[in-house]
Amino acid sequence: MSWRKTYEERLTTPEAIASALPKNATVFASPAASFPLELINAITGHPDTGTLNMYSALIMTLPDFLSPEQQGRLNYFCSFMGPIERMLLAQGDIVSPISIHFSRMHELSLYRDFDASILEVSPPDENGYMSLGPSGTLVGHAALSTSKKIYCQVNDQTPYVFGNQAHVHVSEVAALCEVSRPCDELPPTQPDAIEETIADLITARIPDGATLQLGIGKLADAIGDRLTEKKDLGIHTELLTPSMVRLYEMDVITGAKKELHKGKIISAFGMGAAKDYQFMHRNPAFEQHPASYVNDPNTIGAHSNFVSINNALAVDLTGQVSSESMGFQQHSATGGQLDFVRGARLSKGGQSFIALKSTSGAGDKRFSRIQLSFAPGTAVTTPRSDVQSIVTEYGIADLVDKSLPERVTALIAIAHPDFREELSRSAVEAGLISASALKDAQLAA
Repeated sequence: MSWRKTYEERLTTPEAIASALPKNATVFASPAASFPLELINAITGHPDTGTLNMYSALIMTLPDFLSPEQQGRLNYFCSFMGPIERMLLAQGDIVSPISIHFSRMHELSLYRDFDASILEVSPPDENGYMSLGPSGTLVGHAALSTSKKIYCQVNDQTPYVFGNQAHVHVSEVAALCEVSRPCDELPPTQPDAIEETIADLITARIPDGATLQLGIGKLADAIGDRLTEKKDLGIHTELLTPSMVRLYEMDVITGAKKELHKGKIISAFGMGAAKDYQFMHRNPAFEQHPASYVNDPNTIGAHSNFVSINNALAVDLTGQVSSESMGFQQHSATGGQLDFVRGARLSKGGQSFIALKSTSGAGDKRFSRIQLSFAPGTAVTTPRSDVQSIVTEYGIADLVDKSLPERVTALIAIAHPDFREELSRSAVEAGLISASALKDAQLAA
């Protein structure tokens, strides 16, 4: 039977797919810009669904299960949180955060059997293969391989992306439905003066020919704006961002110096604007591979002059980094930060930067993000033993192979001036450094 005939026979409605799921099913749903919104809405709105247990991440559009009439219809196990997940977490028992490195995301499928994988995909190519779209490759085929059934929402506006484990064949799918809508887009961002200062400090250290990983957000955009005079940069990144697409279009990113996938941009998933999804579509210069490969420190370290840049919420005076929680209040998730920090350490000439503003809050609620110690419950995302460089708007603290007193001195020097005296006093009282050693180091600086 031809794949076209199979497609026609398995094409149905979202409601029919919802009715085919067992009650109280456990499903994997494509994350982020590949989230199958209409199909998930049909499932949670079906009277016989029971309580759906869903594994996904970074939902970008408000789903129907947020409505009061669907209260209790879904348990959401989330491997990375964005704004919608933070809102859900504040509302109560909907979101259950999962702590796992992106390089090990595929292992989630080893410990559970999914009743189904629910995917948003592109229309089939000439051989019947449908692309998992801009974000669906993050886990690759790991969840599909342990799912009893695969159901697909075919969106004719989903880009067809090349790469390993980036497709599913029509013959593998139990049923399909069709929708037509733009992929969810990131809102535009505008870096502020502090983020621009941090970007200036970091970009001054990025050499021509480096291979980059940038985090998401305003800092990544600011760095991208400052790389326009660099030459032959490469991209091997967890997340493809709009700044990378702009640099490729300006011939700043060529990948000519990369040891792996020379000339190609490599990512595990993508989020951006419509033009970024157009860039992904059938572009032979761009490939997506599962995070189990992209985020593997050994894969990262195989690139010379690898530069990893990530954000943090807070750093303590010994160099521990928290990027996912403030006390017991979850903000994001473990993600891929440590994967890339360790990969950069394995790279010949590699550098990793953890960036953060020196303070947060305003007025009498302002506080230093360089801290003596973290509040109870705060997750350590990157251990001090792995950290290379911490960056604020006041400078770069290089911590590789530094003693604890040297770390204390370097980090106080990049804290906001309003908090340096307090940090110095607290560090001495805690026994991290002697008063005389701290005074001598500060005078020398």
